[in-house]
Parts: sequence; C-alpha cells; structure tokens
Amino acid sequence: MNRLGNIADRVISPILFLLPSLLVYLVFTFGTLIYSFILSFTDWDGLTKNFNFIGFANYIKLFKDATFYNALKNNMIWAVISLIIPMFLGLYLAVLVDRKIRGENIFKSIFYLPQTLSFVVVGVIWSWVYEPTKGIINSTLSAIGLGSLAQHWIGNTKLTIYSLVLTGAWQITGYTMVLYLAGLRSISQDIIEASRIDGANNWQSFWHVVYPMLRNVRTVVIATIIINSFKVFDLVYTMTSGGPGEASNVLALFMYKEAFWKFKMSYGTAISVIQFLIILIVMVVYLSRTIKQEGEI
Repeated sequence: MNRLGNIADRVISPILFLLPSLLVYLVFTFGTLIYSFILSFTDWDGLTKNFNFIGFANYIKLFKDATFYNALKNNMIWAVISLIIPMFLGLYLAVLVDRKIRGENIFKSIFYLPQTLSFVVVGVIWSWVYEPTKGIINSTLSAIGLGSLAQHWIGNTKLTIYSLVLTGAWQITGYTMVLYLAGLRSISQDIIEASRIDGANNWQSFWHVVYPMLRNVRTVVIATIIINSFKVFDLVYTMTSGGPGEASNVLALFMYKEAFWKFKMSYGTAISVIQFLIILIVMVVYLSRTIKQEGEI
C-alpha cells in the first residue's frame, strides 16, 4: 500500500501543481481561439451585445477582398526576404564571433541590441533613418554625390514594403546570430579537426561538416522567422500604418483596421482565423518535411 501511495503521490502531486497554470492556459489560449472561431461566423460589430449567425459570409467576403490578397502578398514578401537576410547574415556574424576575437562580448551585445528594443522604438528610429530630407540614408547619399539615388523610402509605394522588411531584418539578425552561435559552440572541435586531417579546407569543413550539424538550430530560426513574418504588426503600424495607400498593409494590420477602426469585429476575427490557419499550415508542412529529411539521414 505504501508503494502504491508513493506512486500516486509522484503522479498526482505534479498534476495538482500544474493544474492551475494549465487551466489558465486552456482558458486564455484555446478558449479565446474557439470563441474567436465562433465569432467569425456572426455579424458582431464589437459594440453591441446582439449578433446573428451568418455562416461563411465573412469568409466569402474575405476571399473576394482585394485588400486581403495584397496584405497576404506583403506578408509573403516579408517572409521570403526575412528568410534570406537575417538567416544567412546571422549565420555569417555567428561564424565571425565564434573565432573568439578580442572584444567578442562587445560585438555580441552590439549585434543583439536591436532585439532588445520594442518594435515601436525600432519603427520610430528607422522612420528617422528613412526621412526624405534629413534622414541618414538620403543625407549620406547627398554627401557622397549620389543625391540622385535619394528616395522617399517609406513614401514610395514600390519601395515601402521592402524598406519595412529591411528594418525588421535589422532587428532580428542579432537574435539569429545568438542561436547560430550557440549551435556552433555545441559542435565538437574534434569533428572539425578530423575533417581537416582528411584534407578539407575551411570552406569544405564548414559546408560539409558544420552547416549540416546546425540543422536543429536552423529549424528553430526558420520557424521563428516565418511565424514573426506573418504576425508582424507593430513595426508597420508605427512607420506607415499600412500606407501609402495599401502598399505596406499586412494581415495583422488589416485585421486590426477592420475590427477596431471600422467596427467589423466578426470580419476582423475571420481574418485572424485565416492568418492562424496559414501559419499553422506552413509550419506543419515545413516541420513535417524537416522531420522526414532527418529520418532519411
């Protein structure tokens, strides 16, 4: 009996300790998710207590809305560029810092500093950088005789989304660098030395030995970038509010405007549901392919 009692204590006690946190998580995460899903089938405006069930009307309207496709396109542009610049630039910086150069901690702090800033602060800073008359970029171009290249970087409909993406890439690069650096530091030097004894040069050793061993870190980096790319809101709202026109509009901002500016709460909820499903599908496909590739190795 004592043995059964001890086993029960080891099983039940942890559950009892975790239960309050689990209940809070279920209520405020899954509960709100289910409630939002239900609201997306109504005509609730967010102000009144009355709402009517209207079926898939919000979703039908959404898939006919050109603004939705424009916002989705901008999110996809954001994801693609973010997968190119921060991922590889972060890896490059991690390789440089991994050489244990003098002042390593200072460099790591400088590169990681943007990640510690809020999106609002980053947006304000880069709004000054992109300012058309006194901004750093245009002032520098004018000072070196390339004033003809000066642009209204966030006021030009063809450039604004790319300018915002570069700002986001600047912020997240330090984060990817830290992840890659942790991965590099976990690789045994004996493996690298063995590859060099076999005749591999530095590039071959990195590409055929080190880079494949960063697979798990790379999975975390890519997953984080993809999720953040489809969730981006603060930076766009602070710098352009989706403008000029709809040139820099993204799904989260589109949802916010519909729900809280136009008081179409149920329509905004439908947008958030589609946004969630897009992220879910992309991540499931990516992670399943990653797991399958690992199983084939």
